[in-house]
Amino acid sequence: MGKKKSKKNYFTEETENAIVQYNLTTSLMERNKIYDQFIKYPFDKLAENIIHTFKFYHFDIPYEDVKHEVVAFLNEKIHKYTQGKGKAFSYFSIVAKNYLINHNNNNYNRFKNTDALEVVDSHRKVVNEIIRETDIEHKKEFMDEFIEYIDLNLNVLFKTKEEIQVADSILELFKQRENIEEYNKKALYILIRERTGMRTQYITKIVNQLKKMYFLLYQEYKITGNINPAVLTQKEVIMDNYF
Repeated sequence: MGKKKSKKNYFTEETENAIVQYNLTTSLMERNKIYDQFIKYPFDKLAENIIHTFKFYHFDIPYEDVKHEVVAFLNEKIHKYTQGKGKAFSYFSIVAKNYLINHNNNNYNRFKNTDALEVVDSHRKVVNEIIRETDIEHKKEFMDEFIEYIDLNLNVLFKTKEEIQVADSILELFKQRENIEEYNKKALYILIRERTGMRTQYITKIVNQLKKMYFLLYQEYKITGNINPAVLTQKEVIMDNYF
């Protein structure tokens, strides 16, 4: 978990120093430690505050997804911050606002030109949110067990050091969320790429493997209420057609 500050002082000099140190170190383990302890929470609060302060509400995806995209974009630009050229808070506030202005305006213009569709889409989104909320509650217990199982069997399920590293980074993100769908694809890829140094194509390979495992184990879990590793080998060929 990130190191939390008070609501007033969530982005402090300590945060700025941590960002500088993050950019200086070449150790992936050390960078992950610095980010989780000192940067993650300030970035999350910064994104949240800017969305609400400037009322960036014209998005066709849920609020949490918008916030995750902003945080992911801040991560993508973190290496561009240079100490001594203004406060980190000001720099990342501008980065976040520019991202939101661009996407907010594009969505707003599209909504204005599709009033009839917006009504239909709004209804669809409400229904989807209700279904999603119910599904999250239903899957939470399974997700906890799924993460624990994969975590304990990383060296068995994945062959190379690089595969294990990417899978482990993805699991760390899963542990911070109630379910896999709360992290949209773009945000997930940027964060994993930042943490592991791996290319997107390689990350995609591991993500797809985890999706297969998730799908197979959950189908069995719904029937038996237990994680059954045997289904991963029994249906591996069939599942290759799904993804």
